[in-house]
Amino acid sequence: MPENPYRGLPSHHFWRQSVAAIPPFAIDPLVRFPFELAQDHKVAAAGSCFAQHISQALQRHGFNYFMTEPPPAGMSREAAQADNYGVYSARYGNIYTARQLRQLIERAFGEFSPDLPEWRDRSGHFVDPFRPQIQPSGFASTDAMRSAREAHLGQVRRLVEELDVLVFTLGLTEGWVHIADGAVIPLAPGVAGGTFDESVYKFVNFSTAEIVQDLCASIDLIRKVNPNARFIFTVSPVPLIATYRDQHVLVSNTYSKASLRVAAEEISLARPGVAYFPSYEIITSPATSRNYYLDDLRSVSLLGVDHVMRVFFAHCVAGSKKTAASPPALPSELREEIRNVGQIVCDEEAIVKL
Repeated sequence: MPENPYRGLPSHHFWRQSVAAIPPFAIDPLVRFPFELAQDHKVAAAGSCFAQHISQALQRHGFNYFMTEPPPAGMSREAAQADNYGVYSARYGNIYTARQLRQLIERAFGEFSPDLPEWRDRSGHFVDPFRPQIQPSGFASTDAMRSAREAHLGQVRRLVEELDVLVFTLGLTEGWVHIADGAVIPLAPGVAGGTFDESVYKFVNFSTAEIVQDLCASIDLIRKVNPNARFIFTVSPVPLIATYRDQHVLVSNTYSKASLRVAAEEISLARPGVAYFPSYEIITSPATSRNYYLDDLRSVSLLGVDHVMRVFFAHCVAGSKKTAASPPALPSELREEIRNVGQIVCDEEAIVKL
């Protein structure tokens, strides 16, 4: 028996050997991953804005990125981007909280029918409160909005029934709820439509236990119709753009990310076919964070995205020849990524544009 239980453990157990003594671009915090993605797997993505980096990388590398709501035939790339086609696997926009994900699946399968009415924007057009920025010009009528919603939910059903792997990026614990029916919305009323009324809407800050409960419910709902579905959870390294709690945004951000990270850990340990991928750790590590955020200390830099994706392909993709410890990619190899990173859609930014 060793005199010290830590003696002889592999180097990844120790900060000095696996973080402090490693070149920042070569840090690889993923020791093992429970399954691999094959190129023919239908991989769907959802969550906060950081999830778009993974979906874009999968598409660029020829993987079967599963979309049930692609752009209409003949629509230009610019027009598709403006109307939020191809941003995620279905046209649901940013899904910031675990409760949003759960309720989206419940609505798609008729298990939750909220009474939340449509909103109006500043131009008088109709807005879907569950995806308030999905149609930048709004809808001409209530019927048009509801018809588009029903078509969308049908494609969400198809997505759930056919996907092989869902990559979901957890973004926030803070959110807004329609008091009458408990429906969670991605943006506060008044930000991108609707009018705030404290008798109609309330602020919530989900606990770790509630997040775990909602993620478990989402997994169970999906596996009810798709028993072989697998899941990859990540935590977005993008900080809160604002907090509604009466405290410093830095403190709120720390709570939010800590709660989401703990929930992802508990789920990945408790459920088979569920994995956690450490994009959050790669970006926020003391060794890398000074280079992996832009001047706003919120947007992730190209070097950071490249590092995350090198680790992802090294561990999570079958037959990948990429190595997580390779040097940063040359600028010529990042031209397409540079163009795509500038097109990340983040509904939360509407909060500070008012």
